[in-house]
Amino acid sequence: QVQVVESGGGLVQPGGSLRLSCVASGIFSIYTMGWYRQAPGKQRDLVASITSDGRTNYAEPVKGRFTISRDNAKNTVYLQMNSLTPEGTAVYYCNAKRRSGGSSSWLNYWGQGTQVTVSS
Repeated sequence: QVQVVESGGGLVQPGGSLRLSCVASGIFSIYTMGWYRQAPGKQRDLVASITSDGRTNYAEPVKGRFTISRDNAKNTVYLQMNSLTPEGTAVYYCNAKRRSGGSSSWLNYWGQGTQVTVSS
């Protein structure tokens, strides 16, 4: 029924590239889709997000290197990661967000995460 499924993680050399994909199923009217990452001992932080009308937001450390894109018809979001550094090593989580009923609150849906390891 409701699923958020990431793919594309793996091991990559510093300076290399990786493309993550996330498909959200069974969720209507998604406003924002985004990618978060969490390294051991650290909090889960936003990497990049994109709204249904194409507005993007990037964390400062990844600006100019990562690109987020979205296919609204497929409820799919991508993260193209270029010029990867060891600091990019983390579990990357996909998030989908929509309005909750008639309230001002939001519903968040999370994938289980995909491991990205940047190492020489």
